[in-house]
Amino acid sequence: MVAPARKKSVAHHHPHHDLSHESTPTKTHHHRVKNAERKRTASISKEDGMEYNKRVRKLHKAFLNQGDQIVREEEKQPASGSSSDVELPLFDPDCDPENPKKLVFADISSAAFNIKNGVQLTPCVRSLQLSTKCEMDLYFKKEYLQVTGSFKERGARYALSRLGEKYRKAGVIAASAGNHALALSYHGQQMGIPVTVVMPVIAPLMKIQFCRSLGANVILKGETIAVAKDFALRHAKENGLKYINGYDAIDILAGQGTIGLEILDQVPDVDTILVPVGGGGLIAGIAVAVKTLKPDVHIYGIESETCPSFTEAYEAGHVVSAIAKASLADGLAVPTVGGNSLETAKGLIDKVITVKEESIALSILRLLEVEKAVVEGGGAVGLAAILEGKVPELKGKKVVSILSGGNIDTTVLGRSIERGLAVDGRLVRLEVVVSDRPGGIAELTTTIAHLGASIKDIFHERAWISTDVFHVKVKVVAETRGKEHVEEIEVALKKMYDNVLLH
Repeated sequence: MVAPARKKSVAHHHPHHDLSHESTPTKTHHHRVKNAERKRTASISKEDGMEYNKRVRKLHKAFLNQGDQIVREEEKQPASGSSSDVELPLFDPDCDPENPKKLVFADISSAAFNIKNGVQLTPCVRSLQLSTKCEMDLYFKKEYLQVTGSFKERGARYALSRLGEKYRKAGVIAASAGNHALALSYHGQQMGIPVTVVMPVIAPLMKIQFCRSLGANVILKGETIAVAKDFALRHAKENGLKYINGYDAIDILAGQGTIGLEILDQVPDVDTILVPVGGGGLIAGIAVAVKTLKPDVHIYGIESETCPSFTEAYEAGHVVSAIAKASLADGLAVPTVGGNSLETAKGLIDKVITVKEESIALSILRLLEVEKAVVEGGGAVGLAAILEGKVPELKGKKVVSILSGGNIDTTVLGRSIERGLAVDGRLVRLEVVVSDRPGGIAELTTTIAHLGASIKDIFHERAWISTDVFHVKVKVVAETRGKEHVEEIEVALKKMYDNVLLH
């Protein structure tokens, strides 16, 4: 029973403290409060309880009033873009994957009428040489001949023509690294509508400068298009702008669908149309237009195997995210296809094909050499599918391949040409071990020259070969006439040298 004794002694210890409390009014008041608190802990009177409840209700009411006032003030204020605010991710209400919209033929008819004086009626021409080589009647729909170099102008023009007076004055905004930004900038200038484009910092400098020359307000934001899109949506909300999705807005799909109407008019007995696929807007619009008028015409979607987002989404029946790797067809590298586009395309696509990077490079080269057409990787995938042998059922058929764009960087074009030459067997790399004595390398180069190949580059190394120190490995990059010529060179060199390797 030691603890109770201690408690009691603490209660009655130092009585002089009570006298000190009575020495001043402040201390007297403090002493009374403490006594009242002690009394309340032991036994609360009815009056004290009522008073306590009144005070609690008063404080609670004041707290609720203050909270309501804060909520009202926040509702009046515009959304803040400061990093300290908790920002929820935004989405485009016109392109909600949970509630997708479906394009109808009437939308395409309306688009065709409204944009006919604003965009080019591009030619759809039969290729004599490639038709013979590929054993089919092959036509090219040359959308790269639009003013800004791609089919995107159709959807952009129609979307801008559908704006109400509010957004015609306030303006529109989009996130794009290339063709959609160019198309909006150009037609916004033509129609007197302010345009803002948000581009990732990795966007080609040429396209950035082109957009600015067309009067657009260009904002560089983020390393990826996803970051640029998020910023564009917030900027649209804060500044009262209309956000226009480049591959999933219904008006965009309707504009792209006008290509299908033109193809049926230019090649009435077409059997199959090869359509490049990125976000899905182009193939969705064309499929609705063509299948409505001629259900027997086949629609094939073509995309790079480095980003098979449409293939995976079409097989799954819903939007899925794919891993996008670097590709020559950078305009098609959209990791998540549009919900409206996928919903519209369901049941209308006959086949979806993926093609290799080397096939895209070869098709860029073929179009440049044979058609005199500078086409970007995304526009060349249709021919790539043919050259890769992915569509053997089309032999003897009448086929239209859409050359969707021609905005390819000169550096990428140069690399594509070299890659295409290598795939075609017209650029070969040789490794030959020759004698390191005087005349050894001269003998090799003379032999290559006599075989009809042209040396582009040569390099020799001594330190990293497994043979004796009196030999040297020579690496040669040479231009040839083709794969048969390469085989001829290989046979001749192997007769002269023991170590010959071709790449």
